[in-house]
Amino acid sequence: MPVSDKHRIPTRDLDTPPRLLLGPGPSNAHPRVLRALSNRQVGHLDPTFIELMNEVQSLLKYVWQTDNPVTIPVSGTGSAAMEAAVANMVEAGDSVLVGVNGYFGLRMVDMASRYGAEVTRMTAPWGTAFDLDTIRSHMEACRPRVLGLVHAETSTGARQPLEGVRELCDEFDCLLLIDTVTSMGGVELYLDEWGVDAAYAGTQKCLSCPPGLGPLTLGPRVLERLEKRTKPVPNWYLDMSLVGKYWGSERTYHHTAPINMNYGLREALRLIAEEGLEARWERHRTTARMFWDGLAEMGLSCHVDEDIRLPSLTTVKVPDGVDPGRVAKTLLTEYNIEIAGGLGELAGKVWRVGLMGFNSRPENVMLLLAALKDVLNR
Repeated sequence: MPVSDKHRIPTRDLDTPPRLLLGPGPSNAHPRVLRALSNRQVGHLDPTFIELMNEVQSLLKYVWQTDNPVTIPVSGTGSAAMEAAVANMVEAGDSVLVGVNGYFGLRMVDMASRYGAEVTRMTAPWGTAFDLDTIRSHMEACRPRVLGLVHAETSTGARQPLEGVRELCDEFDCLLLIDTVTSMGGVELYLDEWGVDAAYAGTQKCLSCPPGLGPLTLGPRVLERLEKRTKPVPNWYLDMSLVGKYWGSERTYHHTAPINMNYGLREALRLIAEEGLEARWERHRTTARMFWDGLAEMGLSCHVDEDIRLPSLTTVKVPDGVDPGRVAKTLLTEYNIEIAGGLGELAGKVWRVGLMGFNSRPENVMLLLAALKDVLNR
């Protein structure tokens, strides 16, 4: 029988356009990260790779400001790290309280529900944050085993303050889980000081690394509950009692880690350490302030109040009579600049602009403001 050739291979070389990625993610990877990705492969149990694993773990702890024993890059995107956190912290029948003030709070609700939790939604308008009194009243009502909060809500650009939340969790014997996908590496994070039990992130935002790994950290209280589970974690691939042995001192085989992605993450984290966390946070604040001032000069406003506004992601209100999708498409096709529209309840109402990691630079702000002004003036 002759071989079918109806599925032909492409005849042209891959040639991607030079996009400036100023949406909610991914952001442009740093050139040093791209070079690191192209290094020769070694085996996932090779002594060279094991040494790299140790370095990645140490650097993740630095960026998160934690000494949590299980601090690893999950082999999957940020959503895999999110599910790993939920899968290992939640058992069927557990009471879980989730703060929903944006799209990714809803995702946390969905995941916890799929693992059999009795989930209570604590809701607030999209673009706002929860105060301690509101959190307390909901905790009194449902007595949660886990409290889930989104520290940096990618759909709204709002930051959830965490000061004082640990004391509430101690009072109710509750684990604290937070989403740091759009804050890790760009916004102040002190996991140990704030008493956070578990957190997750993605590599493609403020870390300026391509998507493909999901940083995850689990503290001692989580590991203690994990050991006392009545049933195994119902997700073999993300069971940290198994994966942790590969990333721990035993180095027991679990799966073949994405070797080159870890090369890239190591370089991305090295860049943060070289710059210094405080300097990096200040750079993001300064760049964001430049952008916000430029928007104000154009008569545009932000959706989120400044006191809880993320420097890494800004939601810009769409003016009356303007087609947000047409503006975004024109920026992409004529200027090679990517921004995104609103998500969920904010669809059609805002643009989402990310100034994250390597992209958080004054020249990018100046280019975007000029391009946006030109498109809107048409």
